[in-house]
Amino acid sequence: MADKDHFHNEDSLYDKQSAYHNEEYARELAADQYDPEAGGSRADDDHSDHRRVLEGGKGVGWLALVFSVIALFFLPIVLGIAGIIIGYIALREGARTLGGWAIGIGCLAVLIQLLSPLFW
Repeated sequence: MADKDHFHNEDSLYDKQSAYHNEEYARELAADQYDPEAGGSRADDDHSDHRRVLEGGKGVGWLALVFSVIALFFLPIVLGIAGIIIGYIALREGARTLGGWAIGIGCLAVLIQLLSPLFW
């Protein structure tokens, strides 16, 4: 009895020795690793989907940062606000650092433009 496994009930005995060479048994064991909602892909592939989301957020974050930096020198109101909005989108998509910097620099560019007439 030591080399037998008990499955759903006491009447169902399965030989371990033949279980390693049985294709149907291997398929049943491997079925737990698949996510049916993901269209049959492995559950481990979720990390690659998460990586794609982060990469998309990085691209949007860099775009927002470029807009915000350019806003310091050219069209500060328009490009600064665009950098803030796109930076918020990047922040939501997972690029927290790039989005935060873009929002901060965009706000700085807009504030400099709005406060500069006070010092003339």
